[in-house]
Amino acid sequence: MALTSYLDKGASLGRDAPCLTLDGASLSYGDVVDSSHAVARALRRSGVAPGDKVGILSANDPTAFSCVFGIARAGAVWCPINPRNGAAENRELLELFDCAALIFQPAFDDLVAEIAPSLPELRTLVRLGPDGSDAPAGSAAFDAWLAAAADDPPAEAAPPEEIVALVGTGGTTGRPKGVVLTDRNLETMSAITLMSYPFDGRPVYLALAPLTHAAGVLCFPVMALGGEVVVMAKPDVAEFLALAQRHGVTHTFLPPTLIYMVLGHESLDATDLSALQCFWYGAAPMSATRLQEALARIGPMAQLFGQSEAPMMVSTMSPADHLRPDGSPAVERLSSAGRPSPLVTVAIMDGEGNLLPTGERGEIVVRSSLVMAGYYKNPGATAEVSAHGWHHTGDIGYLDAENFLFIVDRAKDMVITGGFNVYSAEVEQALMAHDAVRDCAVVGLPDDKWGERVTAVVQLQPGADVDAAELTAFVKERIGSVKTPKQVEFWPDLPRSTVGKVLKTDVRSRLLT
Repeated sequence: MALTSYLDKGASLGRDAPCLTLDGASLSYGDVVDSSHAVARALRRSGVAPGDKVGILSANDPTAFSCVFGIARAGAVWCPINPRNGAAENRELLELFDCAALIFQPAFDDLVAEIAPSLPELRTLVRLGPDGSDAPAGSAAFDAWLAAAADDPPAEAAPPEEIVALVGTGGTTGRPKGVVLTDRNLETMSAITLMSYPFDGRPVYLALAPLTHAAGVLCFPVMALGGEVVVMAKPDVAEFLALAQRHGVTHTFLPPTLIYMVLGHESLDATDLSALQCFWYGAAPMSATRLQEALARIGPMAQLFGQSEAPMMVSTMSPADHLRPDGSPAVERLSSAGRPSPLVTVAIMDGEGNLLPTGERGEIVVRSSLVMAGYYKNPGATAEVSAHGWHHTGDIGYLDAENFLFIVDRAKDMVITGGFNVYSAEVEQALMAHDAVRDCAVVGLPDDKWGERVTAVVQLQPGADVDAAELTAFVKERIGSVKTPKQVEFWPDLPRSTVGKVLKTDVRSRLLT
């Protein structure tokens, strides 16, 4: 199922219905379909052939996102380039992906001007704005670029080998890798989404998180239902709540860090969220304590667990699964990642490739048409992540007797202290249960006595006052002395990635300096 199929299906339900909305102005389904044809023709005139790679460098923007469908209609490969990355990282991604064209917002003129001259494969630059003195040399203004190809014949083609997207892994552990996603991968993801979560009527989806990441691919199943995507150009919790009420938002997605900010906002309890059917959370572990609060104050929460290599839907937990039959929170599974999705097989594996029984901890491995085709131009890494015939997630977890998946840590984040394995995520959950803690990160630091000592960096709630002794006593009471941090630091904020994940490598580096 091509990416354009989601758009075209939505258009078949009403070309005049709003598709992409920003600041009260909407592009209809007909507008986006017509734009996708125009972009495909212009790409073909620029020499972009089926299978060529086309990057989009933009903050959340309806025109930029509509170009995704033009790229797909031309049979080219969409390469989302994170606008929050630095110049060096984005240059590296464009080079890795062999991008032949780049569509970018004027806000990134300086970045494009800096990196484009060193990318000989990058033959076409398209600026989502008019000509201007600040435009990078050789770039074309978007409207003029489209107009030059207006009378060309249709340029519709299937992507070679069904490859529709290349997604960067981020490069936090070295050179970034390119995840090769096929139309089958995204079709599986969309099917799981529509099977696993409530969709009553035409959805209204509020996209605050970056469209280059999870928030973007969630648009595809929404569009297949003819839904409206309300786009936020930049994060703003007050505006998020105002838009949710104004548009009668039914679905949205945020990482836990932003949900904590929503819970802390003074406008939340006065906001009408009665239209909400499904508030997705994911991308990082969420505090079970904060999740209980969200269920009470926000409403129908819904978890998803996945990764770029197996987008979004390895396991799912619907709003109903968060509750017991009597409507009370199902606290016994709120720290789980839900059950394996309908089209996904999940198992737990030890280091020798043996599958482990229920309840035993090991690496979470996956088989599904959800799983990527491989890493672009990196057969060694592809073979490593596919060892023993399973996709290896790099996460440590277990399946319980009811087949709920519990993720206890990233393999690389486990702390070995005094000969015991301590999972940082478990310590973080205990810390987050304290009312004064807004967010935290737990890492292992070298220690002459323990080998590694469990170390916590804590960000407090605004106005909160608590000391290290009180926190360590609080954690010790819940999970015992071995797992209790030997060192607690208080920071005003934690280092985060461009999508809001806490960067434990940065935390550890700062603690060691």
